[in-house]
Amino acid sequence: MEERRWPRVAVLGAGAVGCYFGGMLARAGAPVTLIGHPPHVEAITRHGLFFDGLHFQQYIPVSASTQASAACDAEIVLLCVKTLNTEEAAKSLVPHLAPGAALLSLQNGVDNVERIRSAAGIDAFAGVVYVAVAMTAPGRVKHSGRGELILGDLPGRAREDGQRQAQLERIASLFERAGVPSPVSGNLEGELWVKMIINCAYNAVSALGRAHYQRAGNNRWARAVMVKATEEALGVARAAGVRLPEIDMVETVLGISESMANATSSMAQDLGRGKRTEIDSLNGYLVRRGAEVGVATPVNQTLHALVKLLEESV
Repeated sequence: MEERRWPRVAVLGAGAVGCYFGGMLARAGAPVTLIGHPPHVEAITRHGLFFDGLHFQQYIPVSASTQASAACDAEIVLLCVKTLNTEEAAKSLVPHLAPGAALLSLQNGVDNVERIRSAAGIDAFAGVVYVAVAMTAPGRVKHSGRGELILGDLPGRAREDGQRQAQLERIASLFERAGVPSPVSGNLEGELWVKMIINCAYNAVSALGRAHYQRAGNNRWARAVMVKATEEALGVARAAGVRLPEIDMVETVLGISESMANATSSMAQDLGRGKRTEIDSLNGYLVRRGAEVGVATPVNQTLHALVKLLEESV
């Protein structure tokens, strides 16, 4: 039987998440182009992407570029930039996105699809990312836990002819072939909120406490803060009419300290490198939505304020 053809893939935002999923696809045989900052691109162009995984360590040959125009022939584009760069990145793709190409947002937060559509008129899909990964040097990505996606579409997207659903299933199949579990959810909004709530509980605490997830979860004072942040977020979600999956959200949040024990939040990594964080799209977003729906969020407001204070000093 003839081997199925791999579609061409571009990854805009060749940081830790982009290099992990782009690297997995490239290792499996997909033609991938990583688009990122010069230090990473130069290292990847010279040697390939060094993938320090849980089950393998190797250099993976992959194309790399600093220009969004490198996405021009891609059939699937993964958007992996930080949320503070969502609009700018989406606009940069407009002249280069091939007709019929699919854009998949693999970003934190719950409103990137709407922001992409508003800024660039692109109707993107979204994915929920669960992976512990970090860039340890230019062109080197280290994987320390999990590594799956939940894919889907948001309410109100056109599906009349079934083409969009077929496109989504093709993307899921692509990742599955590359060894990345990628179930398609019929309630992606709820799944995005679950991930945001986890981020609101862990990211700022990990950054402020300079702690891996397991240490944060095992510290009774930090744990209490994480539980309160989660309970506030649940109140906001309910008031906003979000249909969350039928799970114990507090138990789910606390379980991350074991399933991703050695992870350090991307927020902690950003602050350690003197970069701005995604706090405005996480705890900050929750505070804003809480104000809109009349739910108080003092713990999330405190975490947001403290990270913003740290940002001023980096």
